[in-house]
Amino acid sequence: MPRTPPLVDKRVLLPSQTIVALGMATELELLRLKTIARIYVRGLPPDVAWDDLLQEALTRIISGARRRPQDVTIVAFVAGIMRSLRSEHWRRVIKRSRRREIPELELMGSRRTRTEVVDQAPSPERALSAQQEIRQIERLFADDPQALKIIAGMGSGLSAEQIQVAMRVSKTAYNSARKRMRRALLREGLTCEPK
Repeated sequence: MPRTPPLVDKRVLLPSQTIVALGMATELELLRLKTIARIYVRGLPPDVAWDDLLQEALTRIISGARRRPQDVTIVAFVAGIMRSLRSEHWRRVIKRSRRREIPELELMGSRRTRTEVVDQAPSPERALSAQQEIRQIERLFADDPQALKIIAGMGSGLSAEQIQVAMRVSKTAYNSARKRMRRALLREGLTCEPK
């Protein structure tokens, strides 16, 4: 007897896959968003991962909680949402830390408080993962010193203009190097898709 296919599709699509499937963003735009998410997650506690930040921003677009204006690119719009999410996270952390202040001593009528210090260092697993990714990228661009200088500049938090001045290259040469880098990353499968 022929088996009836299930009526429910049990596959789970991530918001990044849904955005691409709907044609709202390209793979290259998702790669840019991945890079932006990694930058925005710097300094946040280790429990906040870059992919969580990106997926939450995309979920808000898909659910209709955030609507993109006509004249704004998808990359700029999602980057703005991620920046808002980061600020929202810090507001919650500050609010929680203020509530946790515990009176410790009473000295001559003045009140002193003790606050909890949160370790901002990444977990060993996250640090190892980051080191492995950095080594993989360095190996990928070992024959391209210009790309390595751009990566170093981005890692130092420099803007595109600052990197161009430091490298003494024109905007065209800088943009050409960035395109080479994007193509190499896509070729190696370093995209927003889950592994």
